[in-house]
Amino acid sequence: VTIDVHQHREVGISPARSACAGLLLCCLLMLLHAFGGVAAAREPGSDRLVKYLEKLTPADLVEGADAFGAYRAQPPSVPVMKGGETLGYALLTTDYTRSIGYSGKPLHIVFGLDMHGAVTAVKLMEHSEPIVLAGIPEASVVKAMNSLVGKDYMAVAAGGERPPDIDIVSGATVTMLVIGDSIARAATVFMRNGGIGGQALRSAAATTKYTLNTDVSALEDWKTLVGDGSVRNLRLSVGEVNDAFRAAGETAAAERPEKKDPAENFIDLYVTLATVPAIGRSVLGEAAYNQLLAKLKPGQQAILVAGKGAYSFKGSGYVRGGIFDRVELLQDGETIRFHDYHHTRVVSLAAKGAPRFPEIALFVIPEQTDFDPTKPFELRLLVQRLVSARQKAFQSFGLDFTLPPKYLKAEAVPAAAAPSPEAGQGQGANAAATPPAGDFMEEQPFVRVWRANTVNAGITVAALGFLTILFFFQKQFVSRPNLFRWIRRGFLLFTIVWLGWILRAQLSVVNVLAWFNALQHEFSWGYFLMEPQIFLLWLGVAAALLFWGRGPFCGWLCPVGAVQEFCSIFAKALKIPQIRVPWGLHERLWPFKYIIFMALFGLSMYSLALAEIYAEVEPFRTFFLLRFAREWPYVVYALTLLAAGLFIERFFCRYLCPLGAALAIPGRLRMFDWLKRYRECGNPCALCANECPVQAIHPDGAINVNECIYCMNCQMLYEDDRRCPFRIRQKARREKLKDLSPVTPDIAREGA
Repeated sequence: VTIDVHQHREVGISPARSACAGLLLCCLLMLLHAFGGVAAAREPGSDRLVKYLEKLTPADLVEGADAFGAYRAQPPSVPVMKGGETLGYALLTTDYTRSIGYSGKPLHIVFGLDMHGAVTAVKLMEHSEPIVLAGIPEASVVKAMNSLVGKDYMAVAAGGERPPDIDIVSGATVTMLVIGDSIARAATVFMRNGGIGGQALRSAAATTKYTLNTDVSALEDWKTLVGDGSVRNLRLSVGEVNDAFRAAGETAAAERPEKKDPAENFIDLYVTLATVPAIGRSVLGEAAYNQLLAKLKPGQQAILVAGKGAYSFKGSGYVRGGIFDRVELLQDGETIRFHDYHHTRVVSLAAKGAPRFPEIALFVIPEQTDFDPTKPFELRLLVQRLVSARQKAFQSFGLDFTLPPKYLKAEAVPAAAAPSPEAGQGQGANAAATPPAGDFMEEQPFVRVWRANTVNAGITVAALGFLTILFFFQKQFVSRPNLFRWIRRGFLLFTIVWLGWILRAQLSVVNVLAWFNALQHEFSWGYFLMEPQIFLLWLGVAAALLFWGRGPFCGWLCPVGAVQEFCSIFAKALKIPQIRVPWGLHERLWPFKYIIFMALFGLSMYSLALAEIYAEVEPFRTFFLLRFAREWPYVVYALTLLAAGLFIERFFCRYLCPLGAALAIPGRLRMFDWLKRYRECGNPCALCANECPVQAIHPDGAINVNECIYCMNCQMLYEDDRRCPFRIRQKARREKLKDLSPVTPDIAREGA
C-alpha cells in the first residue's frame, strides 16, 4: 500500500492583506467578526471528507475496493466497498481531533481502516507545516508515514496497548508525532463509538468510577514516595540505550553515545501527579503547591518530571519552537504534548531526602484533553541521537504511572449506552456531522490557542500601540534626532528578537496567496485565527495601509528588513564602501518585485502549492521559520542577499521582495499624507534624496510612497535647522530680524 502527499495547501496560515481595496475592507471587518461571535463558527465536517475522497479512488485507501459508500455522521466516516461489501472505512483525522502541528494549525489526514482495525493507507491531504513545505524531502515524510500501514489499533481502542510509534524524520519530529497521534486518536474514537469492534469495545454492565481521594494529606519523605509508587522512576544506562538503537538497526546511533562508558547513567527520570494533595505538598512544599493550584482551572491536572544524567528530557527544541519534543503523555490512545506555556521550572524538591536534580519541570495538562488522573498513563521519553551532521535516529522509552489506591475513591456507576454500529448509516454525504464522544469540536481550536497566547498577544498589541503613537506624533519625535534614532534601532531589535526569533511571526507573500485562495474556495476564519501573532500583525498592517502605506511594515515590523538595516549599520561602521545605484538604473530595478509578485499571484491561481515553492524568492523561511536548518542552496541564497545588503542598503527590500510589492498596491489608497516637504525640496535642494536609505525620493523631491519604508530620515532633516538648507535660511532670517528689531522705550528715553 502506498502513501503520498496529495496537496501542500497552506490555507491555515494567518490572513494576508492582498493587493486590492476589497481586501482592506475584509481586514477591517475581521476584527468585528473575530470578536463578535466567531466562536460559533464550525469547520466543515462531512463535506470536507467527501471533497478529499473526490481526489482519491477507493483502491487508494483499501486494496481491491471499487466504491465509496454514503457518508456516516456518527461516527464520521465513509465506507469503502467492493461489490456492495464493506471492506473498511475512510476517516478524516480532523473530524475527531484538533491536534495541531509545528505551524500551530491542524493537519488534515485521510486514512483507511479495515474491518479488523488495521490501517490500510494514509493520505496527508492538507497541511501548513513549514518544515515539510520547504526543507524536508517529501520522500522522507512519505516513508515515515508508511510505517503506520498495517498497524492494528483494535487493541489500542480496547485499552490494552499503546498506539504504534510512527517513524521520525529528522528535523520534523513534532510534525511526525502529530501525524501518528492524530491517526491513533481518530481510529480509537471511531471504534469506541460504534465504528467497528462491536460489543468487544462497548459494555452495558456496571463499571467502577474513581475519583481523587483528597482526604489523604500526610506529607511523606522521598524514600516513601518512591517506595509506595507515588513517584515512579525510569533509569537507563548508556549501554541500555545503545542496545536499543542496535536492536532497531540504528548501528550508527549506537556507536555515538553521549558518554563512552556503557555503565554511565544516561538518564534517571522521575514522574508524579503533582495535583494530588499529599504528593504535591510533599514534593513542592506548601507554598509552591498552593501557587500551582491558583493557576489551574477546576479539574485541571499537572505532572512533575525530574531528571538527571547525560540526557536532558527537556532538550532545547522548546526554546526554538515552543514545543517539548522529548517527553509526552499517553493515556487511552491519546497523546498529550506540552508547549512552553504549559511548563514551569522548579529549582528543587521539598520532600525530605530528595536528591538534587539539574532539571525539574511542572507540566500543566492542557484543558482540551481528556486526561483522567485516576487512570494509568505513560510518560514517553523520546531519545534523539545524531548519526550525521543533518540526520538523527530516534528511540522511545516508556515510564508507566498508576496512582496508588490510597489516593483513590471508588464508586459504582452504570456505563453509558454506546451508539449502535448502524447509527448514522444511510445518511447522505451532506448530512450534518455529529461530533463523537468527548465532543472535540465543542470549543474551536483557535480559542484555545488565543487563550494560551494571551501574554504574547498582549506584548504584540502593546508594540503596535507604541508604533501607532510614534507615527501620530512623529513631529515630536523627529525633532529630537538622537532620541529617535535610538528608539528606531531599539524597535528594530525588538522586531528581530521578539517577532522574528521568538514568535517566528514573519509575514510572507504566501499569506497573501493563501488568503485569495481561501476566498475562492473554502474560507474559514478559524484557520486564520490559529496564529494570534500573525493575525494581530496583519490587522496592524491593514490599518497602517490606510494611513501610511506599506512603510510601517517594511520599515518597522519586518524582521528580515530589520536584519538588513542592522547589516547596513554595521557595514557603515566598518567602513565598507556603500554603492549608490544610479537613479536611472534604480528606477528600472525596483519594478522587478512587482513582476515577481504578479507572477506568484498568477501561479497561485493555477496551483497554490507550486506558488509556495517559487515563493522561496523570499528568504523568510530560511531566516526565522527554519533558522538556516535546511538545504545549502537556500542558506547560500539567504546569505547572498545579506552580503548584497552590506553594499546596497536593503537590497532585497528594494528590488526583490514580493510582499513589499503586494502591500504597496493597496498602500496607494492611503487617506493621509504625513510626510512633509518644502517647495524647495528637489529644486534646488537634494539633501533628503541623497540621504534616503532606499532611494524612495525622486530627484525632483517627490516621495515615492510605494518605495518608502517610513524610516523618517527625511522628516528629521525637515525639522533640523542645522542641516536643512531651507531651515538654515529661515533661522538666519529670524536672527537677522532679531538684530534689526527697534530699541525699547527705556533705551529711547535714556537717549533723549
